Amino acid sequence: MTQYHLPRQSLPSSAPATVTVFASPASWIESAALAQCQQVAALDGMVHVAAMPDLHPGKGAPIGAAMASTVLYPFLVGSDIGCGIAVFPIRLKRPVPERLAARFPDLDRTLDADAPAWALVEGEVPAGHLDGLGTVGRGNHFVELARVGTVLEPAHAGRLGLDAGDLVLVVHSGSRGLGERILRTHTETHGAGAAPDPAAYLAMHDDAVRWGSLNRRVLAARVAYALGAVPSEPIVDQCHNLVEIRDGIYLHRKGAAPGDGRDVLVAGTRGTASYLVAAHAGPDANHSVAHGAGRKMSRADALRRGRAKHTVEELRRTPVGSLVVCGDRQLLFEEAPTAYKRIEQVVADLVEHRLATPVVTTIPLVTYKTADLGPATRTDRRGHRGGRGRS
Repeated sequence: MTQYHLPRQSLPSSAPATVTVFASPASWIESAALAQCQQVAALDGMVHVAAMPDLHPGKGAPIGAAMASTVLYPFLVGSDIGCGIAVFPIRLKRPVPERLAARFPDLDRTLDADAPAWALVEGEVPAGHLDGLGTVGRGNHFVELARVGTVLEPAHAGRLGLDAGDLVLVVHSGSRGLGERILRTHTETHGAGAAPDPAAYLAMHDDAVRWGSLNRRVLAARVAYALGAVPSEPIVDQCHNLVEIRDGIYLHRKGAAPGDGRDVLVAGTRGTASYLVAAHAGPDANHSVAHGAGRKMSRADALRRGRAKHTVEELRRTPVGSLVVCGDRQLLFEEAPTAYKRIEQVVADLVEHRLATPVVTTIPLVTYKTADLGPATRTDRRGHRGGRGRS
């Protein structure tokens, strides 16, 4: 664990902000990400930055960090407010990946008016934002059918109703264009500066967080119906792009999940296990844990290296034997398993620093990124997408 003490700008009389990186020497943390943590720590009002082992550079702020401040900075949360990961139990008679992959619906298209998944929408949609509801988004977002692999904490797994071999849907998505609209409204006037009216920002922010959670439920229901299953309630649903007020301090999370007694799915890649963990992070970690494996390559590097080493067909079937539904060839390379850090090391760091206890692993069977349709249909589909989510 590495700690930096950095002076705040314009606050010479206050104590220095701190940055703590919860990663072991065996973990690779990009220097650009550390530099971003230092830049954040130098902001007015910053108290403490906790960097998770999946830390990597983001647009203007690090991804995989929880940042506590007396000042609310919308850019530290970013455009995909409400992005998170939910886990839904699902029962299927014969989970054959080849058959099930062909039955996944087009999750880039918004819901039809008579879609049964509308039953999940009770009352008004948050912010009245219908655009993109029930769609997954792009980037690293996905919907995955997985099976429970190793049960590491049987008692805890039992409380969640999980056993080895059980099937789950893992849904990673956010607020689509809503969060982007909220951030743009702020940055057009204030840039990367503080929110002049924190209460007004938080009201919009809370709508986006609720919208993201609703969207994950609708996505899971769409897939469950398409696979011939009954939709279920999530056993895990944690947002990792949000602000919360804790002890009078604004706690910004950007790619970091709440870790104060919550269950969290720490996502691996489409070709590796993910880990459902019981999080118990304290104040030194800003009560947060990692949200996934974390990128080790930029999208441009992943695309260049991937094209030199793999074919498209090789990337459609993963090292664990699962299938990838993705009609966007560039996205296949950008999101290849090799573009990410080793999830086993990320989880080991969480354990070493006593931030979380692994409960079960989940092994991918089918990972949906974007519909695998013909070129003409793909061109048409672009008109139905909302804003692109980023976590």
